Amino acid sequence: MDLNKKILDQLVELMQRDGLDRLRVRVGDLDLDLRMSLPHAAESSGSAAASASAAGSQHATKTDEAPPGVRKVLAPLVGVFYRAPAPSAKLFVENGDSVSAGQVLCILEAMKLMNEIVSEYDGTVVKVCAKDGELVSLHQELFWIGS
Repeated sequence: MDLNKKILDQLVELMQRDGLDRLRVRVGDLDLDLRMSLPHAAESSGSAAASASAAGSQHATKTDEAPPGVRKVLAPLVGVFYRAPAPSAKLFVENGDSVSAGQVLCILEAMKLMNEIVSEYDGTVVKVCAKDGELVSLHQELFWIGS
């Protein structure tokens, strides 16, 4: 098997989509062991310095119940939550903002890839559940969107 960037990108995408923290592939004499983790960063940079497995245990506590008519936007993968496209840029959304389906709400950085998270709903941002620069776990609440 000839391992090229396209195949590697597809494997990483599979891991992110399915929330896998490890994937091992053996084909012939090729033995590939991929592990999902985030690089440790200095606290001053605002990045979370924790492993993906620690993120799952940090957020294992019961989540708040959303009021009627409010839908939750959940993290589709483990990653670092960013509210803006760059540190000095305007936030994608704030509490009280009207959003439409397909609008970018935030970015989740995983394995140095920036993944835009978009709203599945039209409505108003009722609550931003994660903090900027925080490591979020798979299926953690990111936003509440009201009707």
